[in-house]
Amino acid sequence: VDDVTEYMVIDYIQSLNSYKVEGAQTEQELEGRYSKFRYFVEDLRNEIEKQGVQSDVVNIKDVKSDNSVQLTGLEFGYYLVDEITDVEGTHSAGSLCMVSTANPSAEMQVKSDYPSVIKKIQEDDQNPNLTDPDGWNDIGDYEIGQTVPYKYESNIPNMNGYKNYYYAWHDKMDKALTFKPESVKITISDEKGKSYTLKEGEFTVKTNPGGGDTFQVVVQDMKSIVDKQFPNFNEKQENTYGQKVTLTYEATLNDLAANDTGRPGFENDVRLEFSNDADSNNEGSTGFTPWDTVVCFTYRIDIVKTNDHDKVLQGAHFRLYSDKDCKNEVYVKQGDTGYHVINRDSAGGTDHTGGSQPQDVVEMVSGADGQVILIGLDQGTYWLKETKAPDGYRLLKDPIEIKIIPTYTDDRNNYIKGQGATAETLKELQATAHIKSFYDGVTDEKDLQLETNPEQGNANLTVVNKVGSKLPVTGTPALAILLITGTGLMAVAMAVAKARKKE
Repeated sequence: VDDVTEYMVIDYIQSLNSYKVEGAQTEQELEGRYSKFRYFVEDLRNEIEKQGVQSDVVNIKDVKSDNSVQLTGLEFGYYLVDEITDVEGTHSAGSLCMVSTANPSAEMQVKSDYPSVIKKIQEDDQNPNLTDPDGWNDIGDYEIGQTVPYKYESNIPNMNGYKNYYYAWHDKMDKALTFKPESVKITISDEKGKSYTLKEGEFTVKTNPGGGDTFQVVVQDMKSIVDKQFPNFNEKQENTYGQKVTLTYEATLNDLAANDTGRPGFENDVRLEFSNDADSNNEGSTGFTPWDTVVCFTYRIDIVKTNDHDKVLQGAHFRLYSDKDCKNEVYVKQGDTGYHVINRDSAGGTDHTGGSQPQDVVEMVSGADGQVILIGLDQGTYWLKETKAPDGYRLLKDPIEIKIIPTYTDDRNNYIKGQGATAETLKELQATAHIKSFYDGVTDEKDLQLETNPEQGNANLTVVNKVGSKLPVTGTPALAILLITGTGLMAVAMAVAKARKKE
């Protein structure tokens, strides 16, 4: 050790350094993503920490117009510069570099690399403002009991310089949404078309982890996975990063959604936590991206059953269907404030088809106030069929066609948290009803524009029953029976009349 001079140390350090330093007297090759110099700086940094050497901390409150910072008044020598960054909301990551001030002026670039996250919800209804062909955007609407698909889109930052890299998603979900942990799937893909889906044991799903999070999905060491599955190392053992990470999962819109139809909707937030200190060996600080939020809505129909004199009627029975032929019933169950939809996703089916009928399915019946409150509807078309009329009233033969038509913002990819409570997102709500009836030999068809309230997310529908003769429609078996019976009665009457005439 005594034979090692200061100049020998400087020569050794200079032989490792491949950074392009402005003001250097000799040509140096451009620095790649990683180098022996970087390894040396890391080892030196660790040793300085181990020895307990106190560093000078410079707090930067402002930068120049070109985002540069100038440090003046330094003595000649070597300086180890460690960026200590509060990453919350800044999208930065700590960097480590070394620069010599043996020259009067030297310039270095501190390069920060960081991941990002974008959250999307999948809307299953067609809309011209949906730019993604699969419906991924920031706004959706669903039935109670329906599966709600979500996804995160993230990226792999430059992880050269890290021995391992912590990567975790934090999700905050409205209580009206029920997380399905088994649905989590993580896929990494690159520009060449290669993809890799993480296996069990390579990530952890933590439910109710505290801190206000509904769940977390944690990858303890993303670097080891990417280096193994996407190896593209150069001669300096630097890998190529920038891969895309897609995490998908599902939730169910539960019965709590019945309490908040319409605005403000049900928000879901995510942020990404990531390593931001290459020196910590996964034991130091981490940074967070800003939260990204999406929202979904559900709706209801407030039905009032009356007669043609505006008297409310009790005892009318209804069923709801998703098709014109009334073959695919939309199941409902009794809730505290009305009837809640049970989407068939929750019954082993797919949306409005398949599955088994849940045990708590009921038929809707108007109460003493004539009301039937139907809660938890998607946008789209439904058919409401009266299956039993109140005592003394004629049954409506044809189902009522109901359309729920929300109007959302044209920009469906830049939702801002809290906008669901305003007219910025759900701009308006429309609903229509087509009602057909046949009383006293007269067919009556009406197209009604229903009264709506986007704040409450409801549409008001009045269904009228009348007392009186309701003749069968032409061409029906009932009409044939009526004609045959009438003809028979006329024949009997004529025979009786002839007999009396002979007498």
